[in-house]
Amino acid sequence: MISAPNDERSYSRYNQYGDNPMAPVGPIGMIPLKGSVAFSEQVNYYLNKRRMEYQQEQFISKYPGFLRSDYSISVDTPRFSSGEGKAVVQSSVRGHDLYILADVMNSSCTYKLFGQDNRMSPDDHYQDLKRVILACSGKARRINVIMPFLYESRQHKRNSRESLDCAFALEELYNLGVANIITFDAHDERVANAIPLSGFESIPATYQIIKEMYRQIPNLNFSDGKFMIVSPDEGGITRAMYFASILGVPLGTFYKRRDYTRIVNGRNPIIAHEFLGESVEGLDILIIDDMISSGDSILDIGREMKARGARNVYCSVTFALFTEGIDNFNRAYEEGIIKKVFATNLIHRRPELLAAPWFADVNMCKFVALLIDAINHDSSLSNLINPTEKIKKLLTEKGEIQSE
Repeated sequence: MISAPNDERSYSRYNQYGDNPMAPVGPIGMIPLKGSVAFSEQVNYYLNKRRMEYQQEQFISKYPGFLRSDYSISVDTPRFSSGEGKAVVQSSVRGHDLYILADVMNSSCTYKLFGQDNRMSPDDHYQDLKRVILACSGKARRINVIMPFLYESRQHKRNSRESLDCAFALEELYNLGVANIITFDAHDERVANAIPLSGFESIPATYQIIKEMYRQIPNLNFSDGKFMIVSPDEGGITRAMYFASILGVPLGTFYKRRDYTRIVNGRNPIIAHEFLGESVEGLDILIIDDMISSGDSILDIGREMKARGARNVYCSVTFALFTEGIDNFNRAYEEGIIKKVFATNLIHRRPELLAAPWFADVNMCKFVALLIDAINHDSSLSNLINPTEKIKKLLTEKGEIQSE
């Protein structure tokens, strides 16, 4: 019996039926939607490099289209002057294993509506995604969607008379024939219960973020007793618990006291953040969350940590939205409140954010290329998407833990 490999370089050779790599489902076709083109170009580079590195010559000759310099398939999503849209695929997708890349949070994209420029909302991006799926249906061998920020993921549960948008969107994609939905750090992974018969993966970026922290923070040391993981609220405690456990550091958490007698912008306003945990005096703090939206909560927590004597305050998120701009973070950096913010490049980041001295960009393009390559072979993803062994190996290399 063949055991699953530990090295991500060899995962694609794992085959439960024998020693040879599994045949690809079909030639890969990557369709980047508007706002995902630059990201997909980097993914294409790493995918081509990956296949050049490990594939046997007979694979290249046996499966036409297996190794190409460009896996991208262009699509146009024009709008009529009324704002109505359509999708036009620019080349054949027949027989292809398609991967549609959709950044639903890219507000830099625009379209004309009655002569006026309009920024694309997540709803607009999602509608374009469905149009592209419809244009490819009945022709492609398989359709997969890579949507790093899961559409409507913050509306994952119903309170009172609210709509249940995320679950309905997943059902829509399943009914349109999507075989696999790949997302990252979903706000609540239990939304997968809406489509129990479909492939759904919510993948953490933990390993890539920790790796970038070692690059960006001089003399970073998790084992000297001077580091603590902090969750900004009770909803993110599981994510923070994993970080604290794998790094072997203490854990603290905040809970949000809300005014349940009022509703502001659809939510009960936060009155105060209350901290539960050990003393933070002299410690470096890493605040862990899935996203920064306005960033107000992160800054409130950063100020509270500094007031309690913390040495440095870092923040790690998968998605950096900064819906209210970055001026408040610039001030917090100048005041010594926030030292560094780590976030992935899975969604659009505005130029002023990328230029900020306190922002560290975590590149996920190579990892997404490995995912596409593995799924194309119908290979097991377990070793690829589980960060535990890779983090332990990294910590061993850095001398944080003893090798066995």
